[in-house]
Amino acid sequence: MRFDATLLGLIAAFCTTVAFIPQVLLIWRRKSAAGVSTGMYCVFCFGVLLWLIYGVIIEAWPIAINNGITLVLACSVLVMKWAYRNNP
Repeated sequence: MRFDATLLGLIAAFCTTVAFIPQVLLIWRRKSAAGVSTGMYCVFCFGVLLWLIYGVIIEAWPIAINNGITLVLACSVLVMKWAYRNNP
């Protein structure tokens, strides 16, 4: 059996991207982002944006695509944090 690094990378990218879905859904359902760190998500989104750019530059599409999806999910947390800022 041959080790497939691409498959490993795709599985890792899938897991780290999908991990944001429960957080997004929880905030959306509760209409509250209390306890979510704005600073952490801002820095994280910036880092993911850099990974997305890196993936595009080196034409590593698994990196680019998954970081693009992660960026959308993480930024949606920030948007909801702002939108629901008056909710407890």
